[in-house]
Amino acid sequence: MTYTTLDIADKENVRVIKLSRPDRLNAFTLVMAEELIRVFSESSEDDTVRVIIVTGEGRAFCAGMDLSAAGNVFGLDESKHLTLADMDDRYRTPEYADGVRDSGGRVALAILQCKKPVIAAINGPAVGIGATMTLAMDVRLASDAARIGFVFGRVGIVPEACSTWLLPKLVGISQALEWMYRADPFTADEGKRGGLIRDVFPADKLMESAFGLAQSFIDGKSAVSVAMIRQMVYRSMGQDEAVLAHKVESLGVFQTSLQDGKEGVAAFLARRKPDFKAKPSKDMPAVYPW
Repeated sequence: MTYTTLDIADKENVRVIKLSRPDRLNAFTLVMAEELIRVFSESSEDDTVRVIIVTGEGRAFCAGMDLSAAGNVFGLDESKHLTLADMDDRYRTPEYADGVRDSGGRVALAILQCKKPVIAAINGPAVGIGATMTLAMDVRLASDAARIGFVFGRVGIVPEACSTWLLPKLVGISQALEWMYRADPFTADEGKRGGLIRDVFPADKLMESAFGLAQSFIDGKSAVSVAMIRQMVYRSMGQDEAVLAHKVESLGVFQTSLQDGKEGVAAFLARRKPDFKAKPSKDMPAVYPW
């Protein structure tokens, strides 16, 4: 598959998605949004892909929305007069998907729906959608050159890409609001102190570290188990009661125990490395999708 705003490379079951508009600091466009949605959807069903790393080409991760685009730079249909009821009624219609729903949110949902772990390797400035798209990823690593900014107040809009749901869950309400109110880019070290960034690395060590983390998600692990864990965690954190998670977990344990679970137990008892066979493309337990 050909991409115009992304560079895709596969190595040892790890897919690297590189935002690739370096002359524009990898600024986000509607074309990039559609290509990201497509590559995450395809990667989710590609059993050769076990982990995804997202990074940027050149000195930036993503400088936010490309504000030089003609017309409404966010790709929105300004002729619409909208209410929340309209969104509820027409959410899945093409005219609302293309002209109303924010493109960053559509990307975030595609990332959340992906069955594969996703690591953000933030190699440089990541502002606006460049910051919020990483919130739907599982782990954020950053180079010491990274600057992260939820800058929406400075351009007179509100946060997008499901970030008002995700960021407080990651860093707490107070820290999320402070960063969004300030709307100033902050260092990777501040991001680490605030709980957003797992680790900060010298620029020349970032991808090596990301690959090492990716391999730790792959080696000796069941691909279906990992896929289910990812989907179960994101689903469960939005539930009102623990018993709702318990119901899904009960069915998940029951059904995986009949697949890779048998091999995992046998390998443990024999003190050997397991040889898991189940594939996320076809062997997800029947409880998924919920």
